[in-house]
Amino acid sequence: MEKNLVTADITATRPDWTTDRLTTRIVHLGCGAFHRAHQALYTHHVLEKTDSDWGYCEVNLMSAQDAALIEGLKAQSMLYTVAEKGVDKTELKIIGSMKEAMHPLIDGIDAVIEKMASPDVSIVSLTVTEKGYCTDPATGQLDPENALIKQDLATPETPRSAIGYITAALKRRRERGLPPFTVLSCDNVRENGHVAREAVLGLARLQDPALAAWIEANVTFPCTMVDRIVPAATPETLAEIAQLLGTEDNCAIACEPFRQWVIEDNFVNGRPEWDCAGAQFVQDVVPFELMKLRMLNGSHSFLAYLGYLGGYAHISDTMTNPDYRKAACALMLDEQAPTLTMPEETDLVAYADNLIDRFTNPSLKHQTWQIAMDGSQKLPQRLLDPVARHIADGSDYRHLALGVAGWMRYVSGTDEQGNKIDVRDPLAETFAAICAKHGLSVAVVDELLAIESIFGNDLPKQQGFVDAVKRAYQQLLDVGARQAVAAL
Repeated sequence: MEKNLVTADITATRPDWTTDRLTTRIVHLGCGAFHRAHQALYTHHVLEKTDSDWGYCEVNLMSAQDAALIEGLKAQSMLYTVAEKGVDKTELKIIGSMKEAMHPLIDGIDAVIEKMASPDVSIVSLTVTEKGYCTDPATGQLDPENALIKQDLATPETPRSAIGYITAALKRRRERGLPPFTVLSCDNVRENGHVAREAVLGLARLQDPALAAWIEANVTFPCTMVDRIVPAATPETLAEIAQLLGTEDNCAIACEPFRQWVIEDNFVNGRPEWDCAGAQFVQDVVPFELMKLRMLNGSHSFLAYLGYLGGYAHISDTMTNPDYRKAACALMLDEQAPTLTMPEETDLVAYADNLIDRFTNPSLKHQTWQIAMDGSQKLPQRLLDPVARHIADGSDYRHLALGVAGWMRYVSGTDEQGNKIDVRDPLAETFAAICAKHGLSVAVVDELLAIESIFGNDLPKQQGFVDAVKRAYQQLLDVGARQAVAAL
């Protein structure tokens, strides 16, 4: 028999319980790298410390590759490895918080909805990124022209989007007189609970106004702030973990030792004791969310675009350049921190120092290309909202302007050596058309700024902002990313 995580001699300790202990109380949509290294790990630690039976049913909705992960988890009794990679050592943990796993290609759409409608399920959580909510970034409302939403409206019993699945499951619970579940967003989207609420209510109103009214009155959508650097798994990562572990685990994931989870305590049908595993329950997540979005994610995007253009494959590589290191720190403390309003006890200087240390970790191969994905969805929250605050205050934002220009130069699709950039973004075709028309010219700036879903109506009218981005873009053309960062 082929050895695997369940049967092989391994160097890590397996959980002292099996899936028999667990009840599926949470259905999670989007069993990607981040979820496996974050929420599922927190729940595992709750199971270690208490007699809890809270278990996950993991659901991936989209590609055949996602289905392969589901099959892989099933083949090893829902166990998988998390490798926490510090500067000096790597700690392996075998995670045991998953009860079962499903995919519509394997189990069928109806079976997934039935699982979400089960009376045992108290929470449906999701990590779907910005585009998974199917909302219009400019309005925050559901986008009825979204291709997945169009399908969900045409065939509500066989949805395609995560929002469609949630709405269909809530419909069944209402019809059966069952209590609602909490919808728990666990991603980097600003005020993610509010975004999920608007998306679900938007779809429900178009399908059945009475259902929408029931959801509005009964379902809660807590906001959360999640933080852990979790690079996408690569063959090299999996090979390294297999060598340390003593057997292959194709569901394994590597991450940094640091983790943080701040959760609005607003659950309609119970929740695990995540606080005993280090989560923080608060009344208002927004200040923590903005701190992370601007200081961590904003500097990550800055380093991703300017790092990639400068020839750096990983974030830790950018940190070997003192100019990038200094620029990231200045961006955080001089341009992002002043836009925040935090509880008095918050030490933003210590937070920035910690971030620089985390970015520097050479054991973590977090690709600049990976962070650069979906910039049209990320830019408003990470870089543009703070720019608007600086304009209102009359303060300096030259690092932010260079970050925006770096994104514009990146989406041209050609790097500084003339090589093709694989630009992954919902608006990639729009960018390609604009850049094909103007080439590598500052003329692209005005047309990119005119994309309302990214820049809105107000920023493109701020001549000081337009001029700052044009100067930074021209600088990137003239001297390249490394020299432009050094000039800061």
